[in-house]
Amino acid sequence: MARIIDVIDHVNVEDDELAYREPQRGSGDWRMGSQVIVGESQAAVFVRGGEALDVLGPGRHTLSTANLPILAGIIGMATSGRTPFTADLYFVNLKDLPQVGWGTNPPIVLETPGRGLGVVLLMTHGVIDIGIDDPLRFVKQYAVGKPILRIHHIKDRIQSMLLGEIAQLIGKSGADSVPAVNNMLDDLEGAILTQVNEKFEALGMRIKAFEAKPFTAKEVSLDELRNYVDLEVWERVQRLQIAQSAAENEGLAGGLAGAGVGFGVGQNIGAALNPDMADLQQQMAQQQLMMQQMMMNMMQQNQGSNAASDAASPQTREQIQAMLDSLDVRFANGEISEEAYNRLTAKWQQRLSDLG
Repeated sequence: MARIIDVIDHVNVEDDELAYREPQRGSGDWRMGSQVIVGESQAAVFVRGGEALDVLGPGRHTLSTANLPILAGIIGMATSGRTPFTADLYFVNLKDLPQVGWGTNPPIVLETPGRGLGVVLLMTHGVIDIGIDDPLRFVKQYAVGKPILRIHHIKDRIQSMLLGEIAQLIGKSGADSVPAVNNMLDDLEGAILTQVNEKFEALGMRIKAFEAKPFTAKEVSLDELRNYVDLEVWERVQRLQIAQSAAENEGLAGGLAGAGVGFGVGQNIGAALNPDMADLQQQMAQQQLMMQQMMMNMMQQNQGSNAASDAASPQTREQIQAMLDSLDVRFANGEISEEAYNRLTAKWQQRLSDLG
């Protein structure tokens, strides 16, 4: 039988350390009467058979059925029994870990209706102060079976929880631009601290401070954007991209050039994503072609006249949606006034509602 551990402590705690197992290799042999010395800002958790059982706070402890009631009940020892037993002991660091970095990877998707392509990818980074509140719960969640646990081992989980809460709060705020999000940054930090701690409590942890730098927009290509948004948003972005390309070219020749480019992009991206998307490609191509034709008609009829005139007369739902998308692009490019944009958008939205 391995040597029985009579006295144990853990004094050389690393700055990024969360939990440390004694002994480091395999389980230890203990007996009632062994001593465990727990330092300030530490807790000691006994684990047997993969189950976290009893917790010892700071101080010098002589093991007994009184301070290890759960473990003693499992191994069936009589009071003051000296029979050796096997268990793992985890020393948990209860100090706050300050200035732990985090960042938006992946970026947060923000809907921006009527602005540019209608979506922007938010980027930021910051720091948090994090620590352990409930050592028993924390050991159950993360430490069992690991010789040592450091902050980088669970950083991905922490960041995922943070980004989920940030995205949810921004979505509920109604902010529709990067400046609007940054204007609410102070409120956002306080709300995140409150809401995230409700979830971290289930892990035995807490966040005492949360800081974020101002948000910026991530520049991505259309191909890259597909990795961050759902199919509905991506299709809308494609339509706006084609409409903008057509709007930037004057006359029939420019419209035809824009149509050729837009049609090719839609097919190539769809084929690259999934070779089995033939039906979806065909549907999207038809919508794109219809919108391109609408744009060419509008440019021909409106050449030399006010950009806000509604000479074209779309009839189907697809044609009306193409008209609305083109209005978004023209307004974003400053080609029509806000008054004209609101009037025409209301008109075609009503026509779209009338079609049921």
